[in-house]
Amino acid sequence: MFIGDSGDGQAMQGERVKAPSSGSSKEAVAASANRDGQSFVGVHAQLRASILAGHIPAGATTSQAALSSEFGVGRTPLREALRMLQREGLVISEPNHRVRIAELSSDDVEELYIMRIALETIAVRVTVPVLTPTDLAELEGFMAQMTHYGKTDNWFGYRAPHREFHDRLVYAAGARVRAEIDELFDHAERYRLRFGAQGAWEERAAEHRAILDAAAAGDTDAASELLAAHYLHTVRLVFSGLDPDHDLSRLRAAVGVVAPGALVHL
Repeated sequence: MFIGDSGDGQAMQGERVKAPSSGSSKEAVAASANRDGQSFVGVHAQLRASILAGHIPAGATTSQAALSSEFGVGRTPLREALRMLQREGLVISEPNHRVRIAELSSDDVEELYIMRIALETIAVRVTVPVLTPTDLAELEGFMAQMTHYGKTDNWFGYRAPHREFHDRLVYAAGARVRAEIDELFDHAERYRLRFGAQGAWEERAAEHRAILDAAAAGDTDAASELLAAHYLHTVRLVFSGLDPDHDLSRLRAAVGVVAPGALVHL
């Protein structure tokens, strides 16, 4: 757990502190709480985005003081943001108020994809039967946007419709499941960006088209297994750069349960 500075907020020994009037005290507390709330939200979002995009490199070590200065926030909202990131597994506490960005590892990314494939293949099976014509039309729209950005290698622009595409295919699984899927998507992004796992656009376009066609046909089995195969393609690209000799037996066992037809792609 991150620990605050030992002297924060303490008066000097023997110093008499004059209490403010009740009205000014309430206004000061409210203003401070508002500033801290805004700072916490802002610094958490900025830190998280920087870590996920690799702007703060995996394995890098820094201090709370340095982060406080860089993001222009006080220690209290910074510590709250770091606690959130620590619970999410993106940062690790170090002695003397230092923090380390979680490293990329073979075990971590294998576990990420075990969870992603297990959750999303089930969520797709729940969602495909209730997709409406409007849903399918919007999925086609996301597909068109992805094609536009993919053809020009604009992976920054590609990210938003790509996320919307995958989100729409799992929306009926419920808020808790979707929140977990969203977090796993973000964590996987660290690996995709670091190891260039977007792949050739033509291949990716064909995979998304096949998933969408199966969903439009109401074929839950095909949509589920095609989604698993799509993610296994990413796994192969990541591990080719990260650790080609890593034993993927745990992932293989999980896929064998939730999407056995996709095992040929691993």
